Parts: sequence; structure tokens; C-alpha cells
Amino acid sequence: MALGQDLAQRVYDRPEGSDLTTRGAMLLEEEGRTPRVREMVTYQLTREPGQLWSLIRFTAPADIVNTGLLTLDHPDGTSDQWVYLPAMDRTRRIPTARRGGRFVGSDLYFEDVQDRKPDQDTHRYLGEEEVLGVTTLKLESVPVDPGNSAYGRRVSWIHEPSLLPLRIDFYAQGQPDRPIKRMEIQRIDRIQGYWTVMDSTMTDLSSGHRTRIRVDEATYDRDLPESLFTSRALEDPALESRYRP
Repeated sequence: MALGQDLAQRVYDRPEGSDLTTRGAMLLEEEGRTPRVREMVTYQLTREPGQLWSLIRFTAPADIVNTGLLTLDHPDGTSDQWVYLPAMDRTRRIPTARRGGRFVGSDLYFEDVQDRKPDQDTHRYLGEEEVLGVTTLKLESVPVDPGNSAYGRRVSWIHEPSLLPLRIDFYAQGQPDRPIKRMEIQRIDRIQGYWTVMDSTMTDLSSGHRTRIRVDEATYDRDLPESLFTSRALEDPALESRYRP
């Protein structure tokens, strides 16, 4: 248990800079269909340990342009989330009970874009295992309180030099033997000294539907203002767009 908790803490504490801006795309992929491509920018700000704010904005195509998600993660493990829907010109708060809801029809749950603290789970180190030709450290994580996660457990394969998980298997509550989703990282780069995920996929293992997140540009430590992470900036793309790469 101690080895697992220590590894989980090391992963959580890996250097990520004071803030991060990315430009890229979300691709919804389904067998036999042309991928649906959604261009996006993301912003992330760390105010203090355990306090992480993020803003996701879609910039194309027309049917989703300006849709945004604001997430404020707090040191106590709680999170506040709001989604802005421009077609309705309204902002909707995401209730805690909907953490297992799908974000804009993707394979990402709202929980997947929240910051999860190590002490919210019990962790067990499962030894070394090769993934994608790389030796990784295998880690099992089970929620301390089953009510604060959409998942019953997660199993991660950690790339030790970067402390990034190259793969995570997600299991439903009450179904510990067969994963329902799988996240895999296809590419990581070192940018401004920080290991950065540049290409990853989340796969729904029952349907085969995949959501790919591709990062084309990433910049750290731009001194992003706190005002960017507010409902006002979420609802007004003109306030946010000046910080786009």
C-alpha cells in the first residue's frame, strides 16, 4: 500500500508549470465513419498545490464553436464545473451526480477532466509491466468513497521517466473484472522542460468508439490571469480569445 501511495503522489506532484496553454483538436472516431474533428484551445492554471483551474474552448466547426467548459478544482478534492452552450446562450452548472456524464458527446466523462487527489483513492503497486514496448510501473487505484467517482477502480501503467500514465483502464462500479474504457498515450514530448501529452485516445471498450485528443502546440508559464477562469470569460469568447496561441 505504501509503495502504491508513494507512486500515486509522485505522479500527482510531477512538474507541470504554473500554467499551460494548448491548441489542438478532439477527434471523434468510429469504425466505418469519417472522424469528426473539433478544433479546441485549452488553458490550465495552478494557483496553489491542489488548486487547479482549467478552461476548454471549441473553436470549430460551426455546430460547436464557442462551446466551453470551466473546471475549478479545489484543494479539498471537490470540483465545480460549468458548461457554456452558445446555441442556447446559457451556462449550465454540472452537478456532482453527473460526473459520469459524457462531455460534448465524447468518450470523456466530466470526471475525466477534473483533478483527482491521491488521497481520494487507495493505491496498490502491482509491479512492472511492459506497455507499448516500454517498461512501466503498474498501479491500481480504488476510490476511498465510492460515491465520489463514476469508476469502481482504475489501473494505470506509469512511464517512470515522465511520471505520465501511458495507459489507464477504467472499471465501472460493481464490475471490477472488465474495464469499460481505456486511455492510451501515443506521444509525449518534453516542452520547456515539462513532459507533455501530445496525442492520446480514450476508447469505449463496448462500442469501440474513440475520442482522440491531439495537441499541436503547447506553451507553459505565460502568466495567465485568474480572470480567464471565470464564468464571464467562459460566456464571452472575446475575453478568452486574446490568450489563444
